[in-house]
Amino acid sequence: METFIPWTLVKRGVRRQVITPIDAPQEFVVEAALEKRERETYQDSPLLRALGLAHYWQRLLDDGKMQTIGDIAQMEEMDITQVRRLLRLALLAPSFLEVIVAKAELTPINLEFVLRRSMPDDWDAQRVLLAA
Repeated sequence: METFIPWTLVKRGVRRQVITPIDAPQEFVVEAALEKRERETYQDSPLLRALGLAHYWQRLLDDGKMQTIGDIAQMEEMDITQVRRLLRLALLAPSFLEVIVAKAELTPINLEFVLRRSMPDDWDAQRVLLAA
């Protein structure tokens, strides 16, 4: 059994867009509009990108692919101080990260604000700080 769905893929700058024929079912048009709106509302904040980068760097250090933070700074062409500050994000408790991510979806959280706070290494102490 085969199903044929007519569509055309058009490149618009960096993005690609699917163009459907004019006589496409209305449900498809509504569903595509909802999906597009959902994608536009989701924004990858600098804080979430920094969290991902910190965990990636920590994995490089744990796996032995990078020996020091200086190696990571050289690879990323960043200042070693900035790399150290971002790596502190990898030490945050999962419950603390959940709160940060939930708030980042509602209102953008300033990355500098999170990095400036001194966080204890102990996750229980972080939970106490989070409750305060």
